[in-house]
Amino acid sequence: MIVTKLGAIDIGSNSVRCLISNVVYKDGYTYYRKVSMIRLPIRLGQEVFMSGTLSPETTARFTEGMRAYKHLLAVHGVQGFKAVATSAMREAKNGMELVDLVKEQTGIAIDIIDGEEEARLVFNSKLYDIIQAPQKNFIYVDVGGGSTELSVIQDQEVLASESFKLGGVRVMNGLDQPEEWLRMKSWLEKQTKHLKDKAAIGAGGNINKIHKLSLRPLSKSLRLSYINEQWNLINSMDVEERVTKLGLNFDRADIIVHALPIYMRAMEWAGVSRMYVPKIGVSDGLIRDMYHKEYKEDVERE
Repeated sequence: MIVTKLGAIDIGSNSVRCLISNVVYKDGYTYYRKVSMIRLPIRLGQEVFMSGTLSPETTARFTEGMRAYKHLLAVHGVQGFKAVATSAMREAKNGMELVDLVKEQTGIAIDIIDGEEEARLVFNSKLYDIIQAPQKNFIYVDVGGGSTELSVIQDQEVLASESFKLGGVRVMNGLDQPEEWLRMKSWLEKQTKHLKDKAAIGAGGNINKIHKLSLRPLSKSLRLSYINEQWNLINSMDVEERVTKLGLNFDRADIIVHALPIYMRAMEWAGVSRMYVPKIGVSDGLIRDMYHKEYKEDVERE
């Protein structure tokens, strides 16, 4: 048995996650085992989507968080790690300045990736093995804080992908534009009208939480009607009740009612009634991508 410990940092618009995993190779098989997942609710998108820049205060908090992650990765003794940033950092006018600052102060190099790369990282994970779905065609819906990434998949091949400026943080702050909703509707209807036997695959912390509350295994999908019922229930509660009764984190309790309608509209416009939630994200994909590109050949040669 050969164990490779790797780390991944996913810098999103709502939170910054650090995943540490053991990649175990034994008898020709590779297993991924989570060691630790830490999440910091820094909400870079809160400022970026409103002002276009990150304030000195948020910059300081973010840099301190990255410094903490650097120490965490060192304590765990990871053999390698990577950090990527998505929507908020892409749109921040001073995003590259922050990338340079973090590199200078912590040694962590951050890659700012586009929506297509986000989708690629997730698809490289074994999500089909996890959901075990009978359908052959899927609409992948990844709702983040600042953007929604959509892909149409046929027989495990991506036919088309598109990114939309519709995310939980953006919608919560009233920064979503009607034209963007119409663009998403038009794109989905055009790309999915010819597909039969289809379902949705949902990604993102908000839909992950709904699936967790359902107490269903990952191979069981959620009906659109069920997601709508849960949205109505959560929307009827105030933030305090969502925290105390449903166990939501504070930074999830306010945003979730704004994020869930994005999933529901996407499902409606794509003509699907079921959504699978594999609970795989960018950080999982980063670990797998890094292992296959940088470690797999040497490990399997031993």
